[in-house]
Amino acid sequence: MTRDRIELDAASLRILDALQENAELSNAELAERAHLSASPCWRRVAQMREAGVIRGSVALVDPLQLGLLVNVFVHVTLEKQDKASLRTFTDAIEGRPEIMECYLMTGSEDFLLRVVVEDLLRYQELVLDILTQIPGVANIRSSFALDQVKYTTALPTGHLR
Repeated sequence: MTRDRIELDAASLRILDALQENAELSNAELAERAHLSASPCWRRVAQMREAGVIRGSVALVDPLQLGLLVNVFVHVTLEKQDKASLRTFTDAIEGRPEIMECYLMTGSEDFLLRVVVEDLLRYQELVLDILTQIPGVANIRSSFALDQVKYTTALPTGHLR
């Protein structure tokens, strides 16, 4: 599915950078950072939302504060890589809240998952009760994160300038 990209000028990019840093900015604060008056700033934000450039705003929660101490990257290989097998797998993991991200990959594994759980017992339950029960799963390999060296949700915009 291709979408026509909206043209983003310097002021719109400043808005995006500011919102990615802090989505709780008031329109007045945002306009000041973008070097615009309030009305044009509000219109640009509305246009970017309508065009799908801005998809939403969320609160970023510290997983450690919620007791989610284990961050695992799970490499999954399927027996076959046909559409039906890929769909079976994605449908099976779609509603799992502990699976934070899922990517269809090139290379030796078919999927890369990022899983966040309380402890190793919960991870074991996910693997044994859910992942190994999905038809077509041939191999599951886990890599446990020891430390989060870098984390950001802000997409780079410098290439658009």
